[in-house]
Amino acid sequence: MKGSRLLAACVLSTFLAAGCMLPGVGSRVFAAQETTIAKGIYVEGVNVGGMTMEEAKQAIQAKVDEMGATSVTLMFADQPITTTLSELGYTWKNTDVLDGVKDFGTSGTIVDRYKALKDLEIGRKNYPLVFTVNEERVRNYVRTCSIYNSDPVEGRLYMGDSGVPEVEGGTDGLTLKVNKSAREVRNAIENWQGGDIRVDLVVERVSPKASYELLSKVKDVMGSATTDYSASSWARAVNVQNGCSLINGSVVWPGEEFSVTAAVTPFSAENGYQPAPSYEENRVVDSYGGGICQVSTTLYNAALKSEMDITARSNHTMIVTYVEPSKDAAIAEGSMDMAFVNNTDAPIYIEGYTTGATITFTIFGHDTRDPARSIEFESRVLQTIEPSGIQMYPDTTQYIGYLSQTNTPHTGYSAELWKNIYYDGVLQDSVQVNSSYYQAVGTIYSVGVKSYYPGVTQAMYQAISMNSLEAVQNVMRNGNPPPQTQNTAATDQNTGTGTDAGTGTPEGDPGAINVTTSDSATAVMDDSGDMDDNIAFVN
Repeated sequence: MKGSRLLAACVLSTFLAAGCMLPGVGSRVFAAQETTIAKGIYVEGVNVGGMTMEEAKQAIQAKVDEMGATSVTLMFADQPITTTLSELGYTWKNTDVLDGVKDFGTSGTIVDRYKALKDLEIGRKNYPLVFTVNEERVRNYVRTCSIYNSDPVEGRLYMGDSGVPEVEGGTDGLTLKVNKSAREVRNAIENWQGGDIRVDLVVERVSPKASYELLSKVKDVMGSATTDYSASSWARAVNVQNGCSLINGSVVWPGEEFSVTAAVTPFSAENGYQPAPSYEENRVVDSYGGGICQVSTTLYNAALKSEMDITARSNHTMIVTYVEPSKDAAIAEGSMDMAFVNNTDAPIYIEGYTTGATITFTIFGHDTRDPARSIEFESRVLQTIEPSGIQMYPDTTQYIGYLSQTNTPHTGYSAELWKNIYYDGVLQDSVQVNSSYYQAVGTIYSVGVKSYYPGVTQAMYQAISMNSLEAVQNVMRNGNPPPQTQNTAATDQNTGTGTDAGTGTPEGDPGAINVTTSDSATAVMDDSGDMDDNIAFVN
């Protein structure tokens, strides 16, 4: 009994020291003193021990306000959007937490209360706050982030000052998924363990075909070629420059075919072309686009060096002078093309420019070829065919008596193009690329056939069909001349032939035979630099 009384006395003294009221005596002894919370009590880490209930409530509210000011960063792709927990409806749910704090150590038996207070001497007791988030406020706030939605922007390549293609655009389209994003935000808040919060919103990406990442691969020189057109006339030079500009900047996607004729046609004044010498049935004629084959030929050689898959290529009927045999590529609207397929894993960019009197094409791309490997292209002439004979064509715009040499003889060739493959400078293989046959063409004349006398015109057509210079000159001497105010005579400096003024002129017909020849045809031929495949617009 003595021990029990001693324990009770100790418990009593302890309660009195803690400011606790005993049943039946609190109203008399401590009536003037407001109840305070036992020391060692914490709420959400806030020490409320020794505080009155009102003081504790204010301290906890300050803690809640502090937590509500916590920064929440919502990431819309790379775009940060900053808000706070309170703006997202973060609220204190268990507002009755102080009721349990107030009763701590004052309920139960004396022994229970004593043990509770003794526990506080060993370690503090923390009451957690319970929070919730307003789902509607979260969803509404997330929905406002839709202002950052965007459509995909196709990228484009352009030649930069650094001398390599640069990229503009090529960004993904972004669409916010509101419900999924709101769920992510709510989960992040509910599982928050302190510190600032970062949440990646759910964004659907739609990539453009021409993405920045893909276009950024286009940095390597795959192949380049240059040809000279310094012997060209002004009109032909204009056509070369115009055709080059129409191709410059072209982008060819992996697996896509590039067609030169599609890029440079139509051959018209509206499309920037001038009439310039080209060949039709082995004759020099002025046509829009004369010279365009030098453009296709130059690009052909760049494509060969880039090892693109050549899908269309035709040699000229007669040899050209600006590249070796079998390195040419003739084109004609509607019948001949130079085309290739991009066989790499990235787009290619075609840069074309003219400077001085040269045209250059460079193909940029993503070069994955072995750096120890190199290639060269070898033109092999198998046969040389010397020209012989002459060809004569009627000119319905000129009177009988007109005779003009339109081109000098062209030597014919049979040739092949081979690709030699080296590793570390040692030849490992040779592969045939193409074969070409160039006609041998003798001297070509244009002959006037206009006359007042149908019989004379018929006789001239017959002489032309014989491809006989002697027969043509015979008709000129003995047939009907064009009307003239005075007799003229001319000598063909190219052939050494001429006419006798007035010889064989029918009685009563004014004028005499007017034989006009010049070296201009030879100059035109040398200027054009090549001949077509019996089709106009090819040179």
